[in-house]
Parts: sequence; C-alpha cells; structure tokens
Amino acid sequence: MKSKLMYVELKTGYSDNGPAWIGMAHFSKTGQTVYFNGLTFLKGERHSAGNHLEVSTGDSYWISGIKKNGEDRHWAGGGKISIDKNVVVDYLALSKLSQLPANKFEVVELNNNPPVQEFYLRENRKFS
Repeated sequence: MKSKLMYVELKTGYSDNGPAWIGMAHFSKTGQTVYFNGLTFLKGERHSAGNHLEVSTGDSYWISGIKKNGEDRHWAGGGKISIDKNVVVDYLALSKLSQLPANKFEVVELNNNPPVQEFYLRENRKFS
C-alpha cells in the first residue's frame, strides 16, 4: 500500500473554510481508494467542490498533495489546519518552513491505521 503526505478538507456544508487536516494518506493499488484518519474515500466524486467521497457518510472532501509554499488552504478559505504530530518534520521539510505558524496550524494525533479490512468487507458483502 502506497502512503503519501496529503492535505484533506471537508467540503460538504462548508465553502473553503471546512475542517482540514495534513497527515499520511494510504492508497489502494489502483489509487481510486484513499484511507485517511480512519476514513475511506473514493476518488472522482465531484460534489460541493470536492474530489473524493467518504464512503460511510457520503460527505465530499478535497484531497490533494502538499503545497511547497505552505499555503495549503484555498486562497478564499480560512481556519486552522490540524496536522498530525507524526508528520510535522516531513511537512516542514517539504514546505521549506522553519516552524509551523501557530495561527495556521494545530498539532493533533490522527488515526494512521487504514480501515482496509472494514472497507473490503462492506464492499464484498453478500445480499440475501
């Protein structure tokens, strides 16, 4: 399973100021399924400006790579970005920042265990 540092923002119910996170995302072999913070997303859904659909809630999310200039939020958006404590060093190196601006980030602990088995069981259940 491939893993990559990603930016994830909830779009359903928000404009460009929804809750946002930076952390390690895990991808299926095809890249069509993304696992992040204990959730499962399917690629290609375009609802409410999002590019992924979370399978259990149907909520739309924007998932993208990290911007090297450290400006991961949409220019019209706002609010702090929650960043996984386990990726802060990697994020600082990628964005060329010396430290996280306190007014833009909140360090948190994200769930880094991808729910692959739960998704597999849900998608392959038999109907009677």
